[in-house]
Amino acid sequence: MIKPKPQQISQLSGESGFTIIESLVAIIIVAILLAAIAPTIVIATATRVQSKRVELATQAVRTFIDGLKIGAVTPPTTTITPDGTLAGNLLTTNTTSMPVPTATTSLYCVTKDANNNLTITAPNCTSNLFYIQAAKVIVTGSTPINTTTGQPIDGYGLGIRVYRSDIDFTKTVNASTSSNNNRQKTFTGSLGSTQSPLVEMTTVIGSKNTSFNALCQRLAVTSRTSDTNTTCN
Repeated sequence: MIKPKPQQISQLSGESGFTIIESLVAIIIVAILLAAIAPTIVIATATRVQSKRVELATQAVRTFIDGLKIGAVTPPTTTITPDGTLAGNLLTTNTTSMPVPTATTSLYCVTKDANNNLTITAPNCTSNLFYIQAAKVIVTGSTPINTTTGQPIDGYGLGIRVYRSDIDFTKTVNASTSSNNNRQKTFTGSLGSTQSPLVEMTTVIGSKNTSFNALCQRLAVTSRTSDTNTTCN
């Protein structure tokens, strides 16, 4: 006996797939969700990039300081005489003691060697990661270096600023002080400021010959200008 072949029941058009209207609605919903989370993604990415940049600049400062201590890096020729106060010695009151760099300022260059290690090179570099501005902070009456032997005596303070390599010296260059908001922000929704320093700090370059009294001078505890025999208690 021949059995008749069952006929297929055609599906309704609504069950065969998405309609154009449904697809458009889905696209609109996805677009709204993306628009809502896009700012968070941008801020998170920019902050991560900026944090990495500041971390690398901090490593460059450490390399620079270590190079000065062991004599691998030539000390800066710029000399600052602070006003005798602690804030002035630490360069936190204004930028008059250590002016912001210009196109003619002699700046150190931070590069990477073949082993991907940070290195400090001479000024006038053509390819670099950062610029380092540095100046000796020498209090009045101190003797930082023995001019005959070249060995440190009292040592010296050191003011440091690190700027990005894409800084534009034809525009206004900033430096943070206690009275402005020119500090480089780590948490940011942009790529950061090219005109503001990534790192600013002061430190002391001394040696075993550096006296405790010389350190007190840098902290404005004593001053040789008033009494050459003054000592720290």
